[in-house]
Amino acid sequence: MLIIPVKDGENIDRALKRYKRKFDRTKTMKNLRARKQFDKPSVINRAKRIKAKYVQNLRTTEEQG
Repeated sequence: MLIIPVKDGENIDRALKRYKRKFDRTKTMKNLRARKQFDKPSVINRAKRIKAKYVQNLRTTEEQG
């Protein structure tokens, strides 16, 4: 449960923006979407390896260029 204290005289839009930011940082929606369907561990590991290769490639090209 997220608690956002609203200060006296604070604009409601600003408080809502703080709520949205805090909600995104907790990764609640990402977890809900991940639990919606079952992914085999091999598929998850393959995705992690592909992402690691991509990130590594970005870093090497950044160092060279």
